[in-house]
Amino acid sequence: MLVPFLIMLREGLEAALIVGIIASYLRQTGRGAWMPAVWIGVFLAATLALLVGAGLQLVSAEFPQREQEMFEAVIGLLAVGVLTWMVFWMRRAAQGLRTDLTGALDSAFARGQSHTYALIGMVFLAVAREGLESVFFLLAIFQQSHGSGAPLGALLGVLCSVAAGWAFYRGSLRLNLKHFFRLTGLFILLVAAGLFAGSVRAMHEAGWWNQAQQVLFDLSDWLPLDTPLGSVFAGVFGYQPAPSLSEVVAYLGYLAVTLALFFRTQRPSPLSARADVVR
Repeated sequence: MLVPFLIMLREGLEAALIVGIIASYLRQTGRGAWMPAVWIGVFLAATLALLVGAGLQLVSAEFPQREQEMFEAVIGLLAVGVLTWMVFWMRRAAQGLRTDLTGALDSAFARGQSHTYALIGMVFLAVAREGLESVFFLLAIFQQSHGSGAPLGALLGVLCSVAAGWAFYRGSLRLNLKHFFRLTGLFILLVAAGLFAGSVRAMHEAGWWNQAQQVLFDLSDWLPLDTPLGSVFAGVFGYQPAPSLSEVVAYLGYLAVTLALFFRTQRPSPLSARADVVR
């Protein structure tokens, strides 16, 4: 429940921040009459994400066991790629987000009669990107977890992000994007490492990967999966009490590369140097 909540909180907050920046800029520049175009873009993006998620879930339910393992491996690898890209993209873009969006809005309204479609398209693309990222992540998590905890956590994350976005739009929320996305980005990389190891395990069960399958260690007596702590570790970090060598190499190798890049000193851009706090 914790992982879907935190991921959907971050994903939803990214979308809510984008919509909030656009909405507040329209209000500040006397263009509030164009807000229906914003909501049309949000509705179309949410509809697309739901349809894609439902379609993939229905298709995967018809697969035999081996094909389901293949599907789980592919979705898991896609989720890892999407989450990794999301972390590093938002780390670079967070500080200049307002400037970039308001500049794009000015360009859209400078196009005359086509600015309505440009505004809808801009909101649609921004929100759809977050929605499709969420779809691949949730599919991967739902396939590796059971019960209603994961869907409930995802729903709570979305609701909290909507509330935070509304508070941001009304001007009552001050959020340091640099610190927020740095902390959540680090957590997401740890989650993605667990997904990567789980995808390697699914590849083996599907018959795609049979190298280095010897069990490296066994912690079943120390921290079994049926204990509360074991369940939390499994849900958050993809913990397995008896991982294979390939799973451990995948987990540690992913973290070694991504954390080295994540903690590498980032040169501030001229736009990001202007503001650490988005109002």
